[in-house]
Amino acid sequence: MHRSPCPKCTLALTAGALAALLALTGCAAEPPSDPPAPSPAPTTAAPTETPAETFGPRQPTTGLSAPWSIAFVANSALVSERDSGRLLELTEDGASREITTIAGVVHGGEGGLLGLAVSPAEAGAQPEFLYAYSTAESGNRVQRFPLTGEPGSLAVGEPRTIIEGIPRATSHNGGRIAFGPDGMLYVTAGDASQPWLSQDLDSLGGKILRLTPDGKVPGDNPFDGSPVYTYGHRNPQGIAWAQDGTMYSSEFGQDTWDELNVITAGSNYGWPEVEGIAGDGRYVDPVQQWTPDEASPSGIAITDGTIYIANLRGQRVRTVPLSDLAASSDHFVEEYGRIRDVAVSPDGKLWLLSNNTDGRVEPREGDDRFIDSGLVQ
Repeated sequence: MHRSPCPKCTLALTAGALAALLALTGCAAEPPSDPPAPSPAPTTAAPTETPAETFGPRQPTTGLSAPWSIAFVANSALVSERDSGRLLELTEDGASREITTIAGVVHGGEGGLLGLAVSPAEAGAQPEFLYAYSTAESGNRVQRFPLTGEPGSLAVGEPRTIIEGIPRATSHNGGRIAFGPDGMLYVTAGDASQPWLSQDLDSLGGKILRLTPDGKVPGDNPFDGSPVYTYGHRNPQGIAWAQDGTMYSSEFGQDTWDELNVITAGSNYGWPEVEGIAGDGRYVDPVQQWTPDEASPSGIAITDGTIYIANLRGQRVRTVPLSDLAASSDHFVEEYGRIRDVAVSPDGKLWLLSNNTDGRVEPREGDDRFIDSGLVQ
């Protein structure tokens, strides 16, 4: 039976050559009438370490402060700084410039200016809009900004909030946003340290949401009138799609397992009823799991048959080949410290965003960094 969204949840209808990656989570509530397709058989990850030199030369850009997300406009990279609320443009020559400070951003713990995405555009054309996920006094929100200027001098116009009222807390704010191959905007929402929200289809917490580019609920969403796409998540941190359209997500676990999940519409990933592989038919098991102290996952990217997972705890980039979701390899282990995000630039290079200046570890000289891994498709 389809569920309607909670009236408390406010939708503003006006107002990714090597080896692949990882992610997290599982739980139960009322399933959609059409059951989701089964995911690949889950396994417990047994990663091997690969020398960082495999990736080739890298050129860091230094001096960033708690950066969180990357979005490319041609050869310029837009980067969010979580704590300051600043939106930066990193240009082709490695320089950085502040575009703006997003108004109304409230930093606290894991909250602040988080995910960035740009609207789909024809090849060679500039995206029309920048989307940003941030924490405000009233909760987490996604805003859309007109994107103007040329690479090297990009600017944004006045924002329009397309969804708000996503539960916020000191931790578990989710925050990743990305456009799927269907042209829809996907948003990860954490459980805001209220685990019961993840199983409540009337709450936006502990979910992956799916919206049209202007914030409406797509007619083919799995729950009538609701932006909820999947549920039973604890704190999903990365989303990306393979060339065949399969969606993957990384997720922070609690004390037992972090996860890499295959995402299918309407599915329940089990939190807080289960964590990791449970073998319970009510929930979708992760395709790979690993202990949180080994590698806590953040952003992910998929390119050339490989999933790339940024890891904070464990300080590495983990790769998972799409041809063998049970396999994994580790790269850049402790070379750059905590890695918050990975992204593929328009010219096919994999870029890394370190995250050592947010108070969790002692920063290294030059932190934080935007790093060209040297990998080219």
